[in-house]
Amino acid sequence: MRILIFILTLFPLSTIAQDDLLSEIDTDSTWANYTDATFKGLKIVNFESTKLVAKNQFTFIVSHRFGSIENGIDTFFGLDDAVTRLNFVYGISDGFNVGVSRSSFNKTYQASIKYRLLRQIKNGFPFTVVGHNEVFINTGLEKDNLPLLEFKHRLSYTSQLLISRKINTNLSVELAPTYLHENLTSSIYNNDIKVGEQDNSQFALGLGGRYKISKRWSINADYGWHLNRDKNSPFKNPLSIGFDLETGGHVFQMHFTNSQGMNTNTFLGQATGDWADGNIYFGFNLSRTF
Repeated sequence: MRILIFILTLFPLSTIAQDDLLSEIDTDSTWANYTDATFKGLKIVNFESTKLVAKNQFTFIVSHRFGSIENGIDTFFGLDDAVTRLNFVYGISDGFNVGVSRSSFNKTYQASIKYRLLRQIKNGFPFTVVGHNEVFINTGLEKDNLPLLEFKHRLSYTSQLLISRKINTNLSVELAPTYLHENLTSSIYNNDIKVGEQDNSQFALGLGGRYKISKRWSINADYGWHLNRDKNSPFKNPLSIGFDLETGGHVFQMHFTNSQGMNTNTFLGQATGDWADGNIYFGFNLSRTF
């Protein structure tokens, strides 16, 4: 109940202001011949999009991922096992953002930078290219369970190149080559016999897209193809499908995914759900720009 009240307080209270914001929804401009509105949210679902926060603007994103719906009424379809992530992003310039977040999944803190390298131009360069780098600190690791634990073992890093194209007014697509490095990875056992160990350095390719179905609604999807996962790993490639609802001052994203973790290192490296078994998670991202 508390989180629902908190979310409601983020919505604008002035009808007049809301009407002004609604007039800006999904504008299809090509300012200075640059293609705009490729994506409306900072994330497609799990993967970052090529959208950036404008200069001197501050965006606050509340992300909530409930537990698996396969447990049914016992966990009220996942509501009893929810994970929350709070993310703060600031636009130093139109092409350079900084961000910090905290997720209750592994009690993880994150710092990030996101920067535009190239932009899609009408009748010119066909893609928008954005770099994205993150560092994560896993504070959920307990020294009682890992006596040799050092601070460096809590750290993970990701580097991504986000390459998007707005094909037409309704359809946008993105590729996201990703490098993930974890200073601490787990050995894989089967009946107390070690059968594998995940490499510290990992590589993945993200695929995503957005299709606008009305002025306010779009359907989004993304998939992460892990390229060097250990063959005995219990983890899965993340697949997510959802909807974006634009209300002027904010974007509300609702989705289903097989990863409860929302940071890049967790949804790429630690997704446990299986769509075929119904082991999936419902969640949402709510962003508000100030």
